[in-house]
Amino acid sequence: MTSLAVIARSAATTQSQSQSGKPAIPDPAASGVAGVAEIGFIRRDGATRLAHLYQHDPLRVLFPTPEPGDIPLAVLLTTSGGLVAGDRLTISVRAEENAAAQVTAAAAEKIYRSLGATTEITQHLAVGEGAWLEYLPPETILFDRAQLRRQTIVELGPRAGFLGGGILVFGRQAHGERLTHGLVNERWEVSRDGTLVWGDALHLDGDIAGILADPACLAGAAACATLILTPPSGDPRHFVDAARAVQARSAASGLQAGVTVVGGLLIARWLATDALILRRAYADLACHLRQAAMGLPPRLPRLWHV
Repeated sequence: MTSLAVIARSAATTQSQSQSGKPAIPDPAASGVAGVAEIGFIRRDGATRLAHLYQHDPLRVLFPTPEPGDIPLAVLLTTSGGLVAGDRLTISVRAEENAAAQVTAAAAEKIYRSLGATTEITQHLAVGEGAWLEYLPPETILFDRAQLRRQTIVELGPRAGFLGGGILVFGRQAHGERLTHGLVNERWEVSRDGTLVWGDALHLDGDIAGILADPACLAGAAACATLILTPPSGDPRHFVDAARAVQARSAASGLQAGVTVVGGLLIARWLATDALILRRAYADLACHLRQAAMGLPPRLPRLWHV
């Protein structure tokens, strides 16, 4: 599968301050809204507990009771119902030593049409020594002429495990709309012990309809997805054959999928002409990998099935 560009490169105290110690209040002079969500988990008294929480509109964080046998769950909610031009979100999640937690979102994120300004999302995910973090929000739906820049930085400590990724949907498929023009800049950086081990960038600009249709680019896809696994122990190559078998079971017309290992990470990719089929295939593999890597139940939160 072709990438357009690749770069190397419980109860606890809930605090109303950012991790720098100062309130993360947005600049009121800036255009658009500036939402903030900071979540910190620690391992204490034999269980993972919430250690830090800061939230600012339009972001909110919910903590539903996890299913039996599962790990603590945090759910991100955008109260505005979608993001418009100039909106900015900053999301920070930290799992301290030996903690284990899962983060998802209440619904698909919608990026509305822009007349010029860009929506910006920054996601910083830190996983401490021996900790496990899952970051599995549902899809991001890009309305026609949306403009989005999103950067996700993952920092892994020794023996840290991570399972996460994202789905991009190019237009409102149910309404017969396709993304034809706009801007999509999606960047990932994963480092272990302070060293960059994997970087990836997708950049779509200008005539996006032509790029999507090009057989050498996205080959007519209506959606794409990436899922990343770094197991806390063992060689990620040991997970490849089973992951490919799961992808094969999810095979459908118009769905392309692949799995490889790069920089000590298992990377799974999908392209699809039907976003719903891709979503199901992505969820199937995520369920398999969380069980294979951590012995967790092979399921995602109920929100994924609403």
